[in-house]
Amino acid sequence: MKNPYKNKSWFKFLSNKYVWVLLFFIVWMLFLDNYSYFDHRFLNNQINELEDNKTYYQEEIKKDQEQIKQLKNPEQIEKYAREKYFMKKDSEDIYIIKFEGDTIQEKNN
Repeated sequence: MKNPYKNKSWFKFLSNKYVWVLLFFIVWMLFLDNYSYFDHRFLNNQINELEDNKTYYQEEIKKDQEQIKQLKNPEQIEKYAREKYFMKKDSEDIYIIKFEGDTIQEKNN
C-alpha cells in the first residue's frame, strides 16, 4: 500500500533527517543543556540584581565616608550626638514633643 502523504511538501520536510537533528539540537540547547537559554536568563537576572546592589552599596559607602569626614570636627560630633542620640550639656534641658502619627516608634522594654 502506498503512503498518501509521500508527495506532500510538509511530509518531505518532516521526513528529512537534518530537520530532526536540528529540532533535537534546538530542544537540547533551550531546555536540557547546562548552558540552556533559560539558565542564562536566570543568571543574567541575578547579575543585574547584584550590579544594582553593588551600585547601592557604593553610594552608601560614599555617604558614610562623607559623614566620617564631617565627624572629624568636634562641633560636628556634638551636633550629630544632639540630633541622633538626644544628648545635652549639663546646663541644658531637652523637651521632646511627640505628635500623633509620628513615624518614630517607641521600643517596648
